[in-house]
Amino acid sequence: MTKPKRGRPKKITFDDSIDLIEEKLNIHKSKWFLKSVTWIDWEDVSQIIRFHIYKKWSMWDQKRPLGPWINTIISNQIKNLLRNHYGNFLRPCASCPFNPNGAVDNMYEQNNSCTWTASKKQDCTCPLFKKWNKSKSASYNINMAKNIDDVSSKINNFVHKEVNLEQSKDKLNILMKKELNSKNFLVYEMLYIKNMDVHEVAAALGYKSNEKGRKAGYKQIKNYEKIFKNAAKKIINKYDIL
Repeated sequence: MTKPKRGRPKKITFDDSIDLIEEKLNIHKSKWFLKSVTWIDWEDVSQIIRFHIYKKWSMWDQKRPLGPWINTIISNQIKNLLRNHYGNFLRPCASCPFNPNGAVDNMYEQNNSCTWTASKKQDCTCPLFKKWNKSKSASYNINMAKNIDDVSSKINNFVHKEVNLEQSKDKLNILMKKELNSKNFLVYEMLYIKNMDVHEVAAALGYKSNEKGRKAGYKQIKNYEKIFKNAAKKIINKYDIL
């Protein structure tokens, strides 16, 4: 008697595994500690990661356990998002031995001290700070939304004015669309409205990294960031977006 042929095992789909994905996301939730970026919270992060897992699903070797593969993707994506929203733009003072108190990410902090500069403050007489201020400070300020409650508690001499950050951001985006050409605004939209990371934007535009043997960097996107910085300055000087 001939044995019946066995069919191929059914492939496990993304939808079949959504419960396991949610379980793994909940386990990793505590690793998202970037609270100063007020417009991207864990719900946004988890949605980005779900979409990334969905895009990479075909790369999972279904002969291997799914759980460790999902864990690796979640951990890597959290690191990438933290780096792209914070680490890439962080002042060099964060790891500098001349910074005694580590105060680097509050623009109104009065104790941003430095034991190297003549002013004893973190300023452009330091060549590292000067380079950061010229090339990365604009991206840092765009990515690091400030907590309004924290600001108002520190600046008592300012006239109190209620600010709607979401409305101000929407105004800026509308004016940036008018200021930029269609190609430039497409890149702006991907970076600052859709919150895509640099690697995703570079892939969408077909850019190759200009770095060898180091973390990937994209000269074209850095050039776009300079354009956005100048356009935003022009808009802020001309219009009251707050």
